[in-house]
Amino acid sequence: MGLKHDDSNTTIHDLLAETQVFLKERDWEKYHNHKDLAESICIEAAELLQLFQWLSTAEVEQLFGDKAKMAMVKEELADVMIYCLSMANALKIDLSEAVLEKLQSNRKKYPADLYFGKAHL
Repeated sequence: MGLKHDDSNTTIHDLLAETQVFLKERDWEKYHNHKDLAESICIEAAELLQLFQWLSTAEVEQLFGDKAKMAMVKEELADVMIYCLSMANALKIDLSEAVLEKLQSNRKKYPADLYFGKAHL
């Protein structure tokens, strides 16, 4: 991926392909079984969560102004995404389809007119 990439010009397909290339270059696909990938997603998500552990809402707001801490958040979020992409590759799940289907399901489950501005009824 030689060009500058960001969310406006990088597709999910690009990310899936880059993740797969990274694994192939290291012969790591053999370690990426479904169970271990699911565990890895949880472990990386916990590492992301740990960055916020014990912080008040005000302290979390301050975190966004700290470049070093935001770099850590970015790194952990990327780790979560990389394992999610790896799992989608391993299970041959179309992520765009899965996300759009889930959003449609959630629209039915949580109609905007009933849930607007509310976390629960």
